[in-house]
Amino acid sequence: MQYIERAIEGLDGTEARFTGYVIDNSPEMDPYRRRPALLILPGGAYAMTSDREAEPVALRFSADGFQTFVLRYSCAPSRYPTALLEAAEAMRLIRAHADEWHVRPDAVAVIGFSAGGHLAANLATSSSDGTLREHGVDPASARPDALMLGYPVITTGEFIHRRTIGTLLGPEHGHDPRMLDMLSLERHIDADTPPVFIWHTMTDPAVPVENSLLVIQACRAAGVSVEAHLFPEGGHGLSLGTVDTARHGSPGEGDLDNVAPCVQIWPRLAVDWLRRTLG
Repeated sequence: MQYIERAIEGLDGTEARFTGYVIDNSPEMDPYRRRPALLILPGGAYAMTSDREAEPVALRFSADGFQTFVLRYSCAPSRYPTALLEAAEAMRLIRAHADEWHVRPDAVAVIGFSAGGHLAANLATSSSDGTLREHGVDPASARPDALMLGYPVITTGEFIHRRTIGTLLGPEHGHDPRMLDMLSLERHIDADTPPVFIWHTMTDPAVPVENSLLVIQACRAAGVSVEAHLFPEGGHGLSLGTVDTARHGSPGEGDLDNVAPCVQIWPRLAVDWLRRTLG
């Protein structure tokens, strides 16, 4: 396996960290194999990027034969659209190095968790088009072939997660109606949005499950394929939902904020969906 490290320069002089876990080909097992790829965007309310939603997720999907990449995008004090442009550049890097990294350039998915889900959905929907074009990026080249979301922040409406959106926009734009409309991503799902896989818990105390329900409704209205899994219990930021990805200091498996057995099946469901969707 190759371990890839790259820096992606942000708008404001910051640097995002791009890490790849690339499975090498073997002369014993199809030396010309190209694999589907997954770009992983951890959550953290645009204030940080969570370790728990980074390498553990990459290794889990790598075990199922995907080339996996993690983007530690720029967070506060960086503001919109720094992280979006970094995510677009990460998509470009994966496709540009498709030969070297044994990737199918037409089979690159993105998965985002919480605020990372907001970033992933922004990248995959029409709300990013004008911003990307303004900065010289072709939206089609940056758009993923499949969109995966775990307990995502989506809306700036009634069910807004104010900390995430406020951190992304900052005090200067946090109440700008135009910006809020552009970043309420359920309003920008259209026929060009790639197929969607989404999961959430009904008891999420931080990001209301209505964020995911809005995505499901918007996909249905736009004719976009969507597979959704709503689990009966579990807190926010579960990652894989296992002891291995529990927050430090967890009092034990009974703490819904850390470990939720009912959600632990989601990676298997996601792998099956990716194989059907990407071919």
